[in-house]
Amino acid sequence: MAIEGKDEQAREPRIRLGMVGGGAGAFIGAVHRMAARLDDQFDLVAGALSSTPEKAIASGRDLGLDPSRTYGSYKEMAIREARLKDGIEAVSIVTPNHVHYEAAKEFLKRGIHVICDKPLTSNLADAKKLKKLADESDALFILTHNYTGYPMVLQAREMIANGDLGKIRIVQVEYPQDWLTEAVEQTGAKQAVWRTDPAQSGAGGSTGDIGTHAYNLAAFITGLTLESLAADLDSFVEGRRLDDNAHVMLRYEGGAKGMLWCSQVAPGHENGLKIRVYGTKGGIEWVQADPNYLWFTPFGEPKRLITRNGAGAGAAAGRVSRIPSGHPEGYLEAFATIYTEAARAINAVKKGVAVDKAVIYPTVDDGVKGVAFVEACVASSKKNGAWVKL
Repeated sequence: MAIEGKDEQAREPRIRLGMVGGGAGAFIGAVHRMAARLDDQFDLVAGALSSTPEKAIASGRDLGLDPSRTYGSYKEMAIREARLKDGIEAVSIVTPNHVHYEAAKEFLKRGIHVICDKPLTSNLADAKKLKKLADESDALFILTHNYTGYPMVLQAREMIANGDLGKIRIVQVEYPQDWLTEAVEQTGAKQAVWRTDPAQSGAGGSTGDIGTHAYNLAAFITGLTLESLAADLDSFVEGRRLDDNAHVMLRYEGGAKGMLWCSQVAPGHENGLKIRVYGTKGGIEWVQADPNYLWFTPFGEPKRLITRNGAGAGAAAGRVSRIPSGHPEGYLEAFATIYTEAARAINAVKKGVAVDKAVIYPTVDDGVKGVAFVEACVASSKKNGAWVKL
């Protein structure tokens, strides 16, 4: 099934895109580039791809960028691209967390739309300042919590909004991995080094890297607002400066309760994101490793399997599905959904018309909440798991 409106969207000129970070050896940069191109909405034309000018130039050459539009710093890129007649219209920021605020600021104040990797920033003070800048700017701010782009996640969100589960009582969400079971950062592995460094990652380790995904997914699907939490954080690997495992109890406004577990020291788990939600009328379960299926159990009835384009799937899932039933869509497609929603919003702004209400993507507000979640977890754990309000 094609994305509704995709043919019309494809007739728009590709949006000129720049990238900050994402050079040689950066996994997430390549993911962003693939996501941006999948639905043919963006054209990467400029980049400040590394904090080291030599690496930035080499990475730009590898990607086939015009050497005159390969920059040694994001500030240089923002200044020059804003002056060019055919300068970038949007920028992807795919750096370690501590760079997000300063980089985004340079582009927002020049009216360039920002598509930023999560978490929003490395600390709550910067997150709040960035929100103020985004709110005051004419440019859009899109946060790439990519798991919100899965069709069956949108299906779950639609079902809960429609009252299919009744009043929500319980939320269980988890995101275990095993790649930091040993002290990988001590080998110099780039992805492990910055994620375990408080100066680059912020106060949270696993909580900031994957706990924010779990927290955001629960909020996105249920529509609930987190009121307070009690967290128990651990750094199980000797010498590690940030948490690599967290158990978090959640209290939502309205009375719902939840539990969140994130871990990067759980052998046997690769990217084990999973969510279960239970209400007065039924429950749902979704697993990221098998993303084209959603289990729905009305109370007192047998479990029902809802497939991406099958019976029971609603308009929200169909709108972001690209291919027929039985052909799986996965991680890259979900990531691409965020970019395509961003393109729809950017094109609406260019035309001076309202963004379609059906367009959904995580915003700077979601980013602030994510950073607040991390800092609340750290504060709670330091108080021996005391309840902390967000």
